[in-house]
Amino acid sequence: MRTDPIAVSILTGFLGSGKTTLLNRLLKDPALTNTAVIINEFGEVAIDHLLVEQSGDGIIELSDGCLCCTVRGELVDTLADLVDRVQTGKVAALDRIVIETTGLADPVPVLQSVMGHPALMHAFRLDGVVTVVDAVNGGATLLEHEEARRQVAVADRIVLSKTDLADGHEVSELTAKLRGLNPGAEIVEAADATSGTAALIACGLYDPATKTADVARWLGESDHDHHHDHDHAHDHAHSHHDASIRTFSLVHDRPVSWSTIEMFLDLLRSTQGERLLRMKGIIEIAEDPDRPLVIHGVQKLLHPPARLPAWPDGQRGTRLVLITHDLPEDYVRRLFGAFVGQPAVDAPDRAAMVDNPLAIAGFRAG
Repeated sequence: MRTDPIAVSILTGFLGSGKTTLLNRLLKDPALTNTAVIINEFGEVAIDHLLVEQSGDGIIELSDGCLCCTVRGELVDTLADLVDRVQTGKVAALDRIVIETTGLADPVPVLQSVMGHPALMHAFRLDGVVTVVDAVNGGATLLEHEEARRQVAVADRIVLSKTDLADGHEVSELTAKLRGLNPGAEIVEAADATSGTAALIACGLYDPATKTADVARWLGESDHDHHHDHDHAHDHAHSHHDASIRTFSLVHDRPVSWSTIEMFLDLLRSTQGERLLRMKGIIEIAEDPDRPLVIHGVQKLLHPPARLPAWPDGQRGTRLVLITHDLPEDYVRRLFGAFVGQPAVDAPDRAAMVDNPLAIAGFRAG
């Protein structure tokens, strides 16, 4: 019986972005033979379903409604049923599940459904969020619709569609906007990807080509980010037209105790969870510094931390990447500094914060 968690990929993108075209392409890829595809229907007519080519029992339709709200319960039921079918031998072992959201969906609740359900979190592992953006209309869509901006902000990979219909200047401008919203996501053009699965879907911590953990790619770090600067939280936030969504990194170059990290994460999630769209990171734990701890969270939910057998690259320490909405960056940096002992102007005393709820309330962001 298979015991490895099944990889889950979330495919999202605004209305008309080209998700269905991409999904059709992926369904023809032999590498997706052992893949179940969950397709959402929106409105009275299942337009997406009518456009998707049939691929046997691998396609599972959800009932009418938005995947991120009215059918969230059914999504959990569907995933649980898939696990049962695999474990009882009713269907072949699955390597991956692709969940296609509606164009109006905020992917964060979908992430919560996959990562936060106690019966599912051990059966599945979130491989990543793939967001499709229309190269012709994407810029205007980002300007007018917050849902589109959130889809881009939480993406691990952004796929540009319809680049053959846009001129080079339009593509360059759109790419700059996308990097402003999500500086860590890899941006690829759908037309340039020759291998559907490897180039477009697989974007988790583990690189299927090397069979090892690619931490720098997963955290969205570039080469210039790999330097040691003791007790410094590096700023990777980029300015853009929607300053309410920000991405920034926290770095600490020495081992920290698990209790310290746990208290920091608990306080951040309990006070600011709704503003924390996504968080992922790798931590050097003082109790076991040779085996890095990997964490992944969505809003108030924290997926059970996982251990890597060894450090996959030369850089140790703690590296956390946070994608936030209307969350003051200074608040997070000062809170982090208070817990790991980094100098910070007017930083509160950690012990006082833990022992005194009024101190925590006073430090809470507005």
